[in-house]
Amino acid sequence: MMALGLLIIRLVLGLSFVGHGAQKLFGWFGGPGLKNTAGFFESIGIKPGFLMASLAGLSELIGGALFTVGLLTPLAGLIIAGTMVVAIATVHGKNGYWATQNGYEYNILIMAVAIGVAVTGSGVYGLDHLLFG
Repeated sequence: MMALGLLIIRLVLGLSFVGHGAQKLFGWFGGPGLKNTAGFFESIGIKPGFLMASLAGLSELIGGALFTVGLLTPLAGLIIAGTMVVAIATVHGKNGYWATQNGYEYNILIMAVAIGVAVTGSGVYGLDHLLFG
């Protein structure tokens, strides 16, 4: 049952991050696209906006994809957690803990799940298990 639980967690969190990356990079799923994401980044002092928006989108897309399939799971979990650290440091941290005030509550939850799975492993339904035992 643990393997099934890890699979569910990996699918939900990983695919959500793939979607967030696609929103930033391509404007899919109602997202802003790279140009608008870069503009937002510039407006909050993250420069150069285009490069940083590209890196953020790629981190979410690639980290989410790796996490979803359970490949290089510790690295994928660190990529996801790292994007949340940046989100807290640049946007949510100043607003306090609670998500109702645009705080970092949700980011901390994502970090905990990503790091928890990173240290636990992908489970038997992940490519790490298939490729590396």
